[in-house]
Amino acid sequence: MHGPWTRGLHTCRIRSSPLQNLIIAIEDKGRKSCSSMATTAENEVSALKQKLQDLVKSIVDNDDYPVQAANEAIHALSTLKDLKCTTPLSTNLDDSGVPSHYRCPLSNHLMSDPVILTSGQTFDRPFIQNWLNRVHGMCPQTHQVLSHVILTPNFLLQSMISNWCKLSGVDIPKPVFDIHDEQVTEAHRHRLRSLLFKLSLSVSEQKEAAKELRQLAKQMSGIRSLFGNLQMIQLLIRPLSSGTASVDTDLQEDLISTLLNLTINDVNKRVFIENESVITVLIDSLKCGTVETRSNAAAAFSSLSSLDSNKHIIGKSGAIKPLVNLLEEGDPLAMKDAGSALFKLCFARENIARTVREGVVQVILGKIVDHVLVDELLSLLALLATHAKAVEELVSHGGVRFLLDILRDNTEERIQENIAVILHLVCCHDKEKREEIKEEEMVHSTLSKLEHNGSSRAKRKASSILQCLGIDYSTSRYTQISELVRVKGTVGLNRTKELQYYTLKTHYVESDGNELVEECSLVNVTINEEENKIE
Repeated sequence: MHGPWTRGLHTCRIRSSPLQNLIIAIEDKGRKSCSSMATTAENEVSALKQKLQDLVKSIVDNDDYPVQAANEAIHALSTLKDLKCTTPLSTNLDDSGVPSHYRCPLSNHLMSDPVILTSGQTFDRPFIQNWLNRVHGMCPQTHQVLSHVILTPNFLLQSMISNWCKLSGVDIPKPVFDIHDEQVTEAHRHRLRSLLFKLSLSVSEQKEAAKELRQLAKQMSGIRSLFGNLQMIQLLIRPLSSGTASVDTDLQEDLISTLLNLTINDVNKRVFIENESVITVLIDSLKCGTVETRSNAAAAFSSLSSLDSNKHIIGKSGAIKPLVNLLEEGDPLAMKDAGSALFKLCFARENIARTVREGVVQVILGKIVDHVLVDELLSLLALLATHAKAVEELVSHGGVRFLLDILRDNTEERIQENIAVILHLVCCHDKEKREEIKEEEMVHSTLSKLEHNGSSRAKRKASSILQCLGIDYSTSRYTQISELVRVKGTVGLNRTKELQYYTLKTHYVESDGNELVEECSLVNVTINEEENKIE
């Protein structure tokens, strides 16, 4: 099940500063030819030095200098340091021989720790982390201001780079951690303690402190690491501990955004989930607050759900119902974050049942009818459909006919793939619906067309559905052999039902002899043990 839950939707619009434009210009020039790059880079560096000189002079000469001038001077100096310190990550490698898609767009060197931004672009972790710290969450390639700066490891690309290095006789680059990160000084620690203390004072002082904490947590990973203990977290969320109904909305928004930024740190993910107060505050903020507050609360749950152990805890906490409600009622800015959180949570199988009980299938179908987040919600529905209860809900709300109509008229690859996955699971779970799908096929040949014209994944699923329906096209490219493998014992449920876990292994053999095996977990299906097939 492919899902584009990687793009942050609640993107804010800001006016880029001259310094940000200058940094972007330097990075854009870095992707041009080496000869022109050298000349242009020198010009840009000279301009940056001149700007720094002017800023420093204005600060020195004017006792009442603006804070913005100091901030821009700091950023200019940090950028000059980055340009000075950037070096190749592998000493025995001629970068000219590295495939372009293995290079970091920022450093132009072979990536050691590739990560994906919410914009969908991949960079080397230390370089993009430093960029985000300096340029306040703007993607250097798309120039999009990111809703949050959670970095997702690109394990597939990392594996490809590793294999390429072995085949090319090149040392695999060692990951470099925070090579440009600002060091947390005692002054930073003192300032942090002061800000946390201000959260216990008047509302105006709380709002001022929360706004600064939000920026610090966004820009400095060192600051984020200081929140890895329960006491610090309790101080941070203290203004929200009495409930969100009476809290100033701007204060709530800044504190929830701070929590979201802090969840980037993996240690914090574990610490936060152990604190019931954090979960309670996030759940309350899903229900009540500004659009950005509700969206960031959902994004925080999505970030926390990156750890498998957290999925189970969040599922039991009562967060799923307000996430489903936000998906149904929320502003478009919040819906995608709610969907992303639900998608991650449902990789813990017990959370699928919880999510289905809250009526998510009907919500998803309603949104798709309204042409809202069709691609993303079909990905979520494909994951949910591995559970029999989700298929029952889908069938009872007329979802099969609706999906067939979409499949017949839509040519987008990922939408076709996910609908094919869902229909295949319907065939596995519901024998009666096979007839409806078969009737559709006899009239419109929807699946046979997909088998011949779709992506490789869509073709395999279409072929599997056709064989399940007993329709044998002589031109079929695939021969399918399926087997059911029990992966867990039968579990008693309410003393009257039995819950059975199986894996459906499907072997696809192409006409040229290549074989592909796909596995799909099925829950709560009825099995004919003697014939080893789904009833």
